[in-house]
Amino acid sequence: MGKGDMKTGKGKRLRGSYGKTRPRKKLKKAAVAAKEPVKGKK
Repeated sequence: MGKGDMKTGKGKRLRGSYGKTRPRKKLKKAAVAAKEPVKGKK
């Protein structure tokens, strides 16, 4: 269990892959709403 083991978080970080042991960060709903302003309203 180390850098070469793709089933561990350390192995996934080394290869730069994601999965069950290293999930991707989810965007917050508030951050997504702030990025897209509603057109037509002032």
